[in-house]
Amino acid sequence: METRLELDVLIYPDEVRVATPEDFREWDLETASQVSIPTVRLFVALYPYNPAAMSPNHETAAEELPFVPGQIIKVFGDTDADGFYHGESGGLSGYVPSNMVAEIPVDDEYLKHLLMQQGFLPVDHTGMSLTPSLSDVASIPDDVVVRRMVALFDYDPWESSPNMDSEVELGFRSGDIIYVMGHMDQDGFYYGDLHGRRGLVPSNFLQPLPWD
Repeated sequence: METRLELDVLIYPDEVRVATPEDFREWDLETASQVSIPTVRLFVALYPYNPAAMSPNHETAAEELPFVPGQIIKVFGDTDADGFYHGESGGLSGYVPSNMVAEIPVDDEYLKHLLMQQGFLPVDHTGMSLTPSLSDVASIPDDVVVRRMVALFDYDPWESSPNMDSEVELGFRSGDIIYVMGHMDQDGFYYGDLHGRRGLVPSNFLQPLPWD
């Protein structure tokens, strides 16, 4: 039975030698430094967009991505000179107008994966407004810090709460915009307001959402 031994060799002008593990490590480092991996960010569509009817660039409308409110879009890099991102969603890819979407500021790769699998954040008529409704934040003392957050997943205190007093918690659905007041408590809960309903909300179900 014939046995073959395959070796990787380096050929220089004055010598030929067998490649060492250190050579392979150097090649990997050089390759990694030459490959530019664009930053992947997640955005949610705020409005419906039909490029064929709505695009300001009729010549390139076919290269743009259509979407509906609440659709999650994976975006690569920053906007181009015309204010468009390049992104993909639902198996399609194309250009995305930046004024029609809002970034979901989530850095955890596992959460990104879950959100992409989910595909949508349900959006109600007030939830994705870029400015808060006065009724949503009324009667909050001036010295309390209020932050705007988006729910990443559904939360039913009666089913999911780790606390015995789940009746003091606030149930919500993914995509709801919740205004949290003050700081997180020692159990990882905020005190939040959702359309006038108030209660404790678990911080690990939420992500910050910029006011503008």
